[in-house]
Amino acid sequence: MNLEKTWQAIPRLAPGVLILALIQVCAVARSAETGDSAPAPVPPVADPCPRSFAARDVVQNPPALFSSNGVLNVRFSYQHRIDANNREMLCFMTPEGLQNPTLHVSPGDHLIITVTNNTPALPLTMTVNPPNCGASSMGPSSLNLHYHGTNTSPTCHSDEVIKTTINSGETFQYNVAFPADEPPGLYWYHPHVHGQVEHAVQGGANGVIVVDGIENVQPAVSGLRQRLLIVRDQEVPGEPAPVGNVPAWDVTLNYVPILSPGDPGVTDFVPASLQMQPEERQFWRVSNSCADTILDLQYVFDGVPQTMQLVGIDGVPVGSQDSTQPGQPIRVRHFRLPPAARVEFIVAAPPASVQLAQLITRGVDTGPIGDNDPQRPLATIKLVDVGDAALVHGAAAGVGANQGRDDGRVGVFSAFNPHQRRFAGLSSAPVAARRTLYFDEKDDASGETTFFMAAEGQPEQPFDPNAPASIVATQGTVEEWTVENRTGENHEFHVHQLHFLVESQNDFEINGAHRAPGITGQYLDTVEVPYWDQNPSHPFPNVKLLVDFRGPDIGNFVYHCHIAEHEDKGMMSVIEVRPPAVAGDSARGMQAIGASPAVGSLK
Repeated sequence: MNLEKTWQAIPRLAPGVLILALIQVCAVARSAETGDSAPAPVPPVADPCPRSFAARDVVQNPPALFSSNGVLNVRFSYQHRIDANNREMLCFMTPEGLQNPTLHVSPGDHLIITVTNNTPALPLTMTVNPPNCGASSMGPSSLNLHYHGTNTSPTCHSDEVIKTTINSGETFQYNVAFPADEPPGLYWYHPHVHGQVEHAVQGGANGVIVVDGIENVQPAVSGLRQRLLIVRDQEVPGEPAPVGNVPAWDVTLNYVPILSPGDPGVTDFVPASLQMQPEERQFWRVSNSCADTILDLQYVFDGVPQTMQLVGIDGVPVGSQDSTQPGQPIRVRHFRLPPAARVEFIVAAPPASVQLAQLITRGVDTGPIGDNDPQRPLATIKLVDVGDAALVHGAAAGVGANQGRDDGRVGVFSAFNPHQRRFAGLSSAPVAARRTLYFDEKDDASGETTFFMAAEGQPEQPFDPNAPASIVATQGTVEEWTVENRTGENHEFHVHQLHFLVESQNDFEINGAHRAPGITGQYLDTVEVPYWDQNPSHPFPNVKLLVDFRGPDIGNFVYHCHIAEHEDKGMMSVIEVRPPAVAGDSARGMQAIGASPAVGSLK
């Protein structure tokens, strides 16, 4: 669906008023921090959010920043510009002019980000009740950051998104502590202000995080050339009707536009270019950083699907947690990648005899009321013989933007690392509670749709940052969740702060869908639940998940559909994780008033 965006309902200020409002905000130079330790604001940079690539351009790795001595300090200016198609582009710029750089850290590191919201101020439309982390009101120009997939704390100044608000002109500092047993792999960062996620993500304000060291968990990638491939979506110019080969959204690959038949003057898809040297193997690390577009990746030679060797999914190397290490790569011919999910795999260069080698996304049936996601090529493979730096970063880029370090290749295996098994033993852990959660949608008399992330036995309510938690869990336990889709379009289940083990994908085929390859038995933070075909005699499609609360993190965080439009329209809820003593007292109190949450049947 292509519903009207929440932010568009807010009247935009006239240019003169907008400039005056921005000058007033900058004049007071107020900070979201209090006290003497407030960080210095990050000034705006000239020419922000450059999107200078053209169709068919060679894909380059993004600029990269690396931690040193256990810390990565980053200063971001959050900025915008309007492109030639009147789309608002958004980005995180460093003072040196790097746009949305890749952030390299190691397990146990601290990621310290100082960010100033330098976008023009718009009216604040929602009050956030105390306790607040930053401002107490939010609106279309508000900001915060989510460190997606990281197993980090949901507390203020870390990965907290419910109460954290950074309004225009404000400066805020994050200090995100990565656990020592964080699995090495691909994560990402993006804004997460309720009601504004789709607009910010489609504006391009996101980048990836790499927890380094995967070569010592899966030696198959040792020394390989790596491609950090970020797929983002955006509005099709003119917003033509999404039918046939006209997609609901255009996509880009590392900001190289993938033109579609919906673009002015275009009759066929125009992919980007990816360079490989003859006979080489590369390690492709793909983030679906789209707001709404579902991908189904396939690597094809003259139309014939090739093997992709899966190494990691959602930041966790496959087979690295419970099996004898190192786990074996999983061989697949395609991989379903919902919005926000990541996959890392090894591919081989095409033989010289191949006429057309491409990375494509297959067509996705999103359901009778879902978006149109047709098959389209993302990149055409070109065999070349050039130096390493030019092959990855472009002919003139070198590694100057990367502090003299090159992220064009994975590190070389040195010694096997057995310490990144954060989720070890999850599959055999006792289950403390079982719950049924579900996606639902309701249309009002005007045709406006409200989206729900509901729990069985509770009233359906759209997300409210001021509402109490829908679920209370106990730190140190494991729960089994069945997540159902009761709607006519696909949804993507994501939970913050932790991962879950995919036990099974159920009742997909009877509803006309297919189970995703390669994910059952693996540890994910985002999983797709396809549409229900609306036949009353058919069961709801569902996934069964083991959710891991054994980590140290307690507090409130969210779970939601990661199709950002759905999330913005209410398909999100809050879970509170309490330490055992507090949770025990709460349970005894519930029993005293006759509301006993019998283990094994919590809803």
